[in-house]
Amino acid sequence: MDIGNPIDFTGRAVIVTGGTKGIGAVIAEAFLAVGADVLVCGRGEPPELPGSGTRRAHFRRTDVRDPAEAAALVDLAVERFGRLDVLVNNAGGSPDADAATVSPRFVERIVALNLLAPFYVSQAANRVMQGQGDGGSVVNIGSVSAHTPQPGTAAYTAAKAGLLALTRALALEWAPKVRVNHITTGLVRTQSAASVYGEDGGAAVAEVVPMRRMAAPDDVARACLYLAGGLASYVNGADLAVHGGGEVPARFLAAKGGRSGDRPETVRPRGPHRPKRAANLSRPLDDN
Repeated sequence: MDIGNPIDFTGRAVIVTGGTKGIGAVIAEAFLAVGADVLVCGRGEPPELPGSGTRRAHFRRTDVRDPAEAAALVDLAVERFGRLDVLVNNAGGSPDADAATVSPRFVERIVALNLLAPFYVSQAANRVMQGQGDGGSVVNIGSVSAHTPQPGTAAYTAAKAGLLALTRALALEWAPKVRVNHITTGLVRTQSAASVYGEDGGAAVAEVVPMRRMAAPDDVARACLYLAGGLASYVNGADLAVHGGGEVPARFLAAKGGRSGDRPETVRPRGPHRPKRAANLSRPLDDN
């Protein structure tokens, strides 16, 4: 079996939406590190683009919720790089909102960013990839909220559940030239999300994750490299869980909470506070 170098993206072109900061910037840097040419987008140009030295990402100011701008983003990648091999739909997020009182405008914006925008950019990318001899790959960055909703995330949860279903539908329609896969992320430690995880920086929250830590953006970036590369050449329509095993069920913590001597080490908080529940898993609305 000859698979060559599955993490060599030399000569390959990649778009990362919302790739100017947070998880998206780390994903962009990961592809740059293995030789890819990378185009990132956001609503505002960052002070510094992902990468280092002469190996930096290119940037286009883009509102990916606009189908015309999404198509223009893809056109720029082809114009600049001559091709498009990988699209990572990373832009997304949502602040908490009470479903009983949230405005229709809020719901529309959250669904547009987390579901419609990935569709628009993917549709434009597919038109290019289908015409290439070796096709291409789309990776959608999702959330554990699609599987396990939490209070305050109704619109976000619905959009992310839709993104997972969209992934599977596009995988059916666009194969064999274009593979479409999904990553379910859980708790990811980023600067923009620090306030979500509590005053202790997330130490107590991490105790409800079987791996005893929140993910680093690098964990998500490595999953993107796998799904977009040669090792995953037969992986299509998959949902890759990058959440450390999920969360220890609240009913288990509640049942054991009154008998600390019986609580297994894997769920005993290191910090002074025991979380009443895990932090909200929605991402702040700042990734694009």
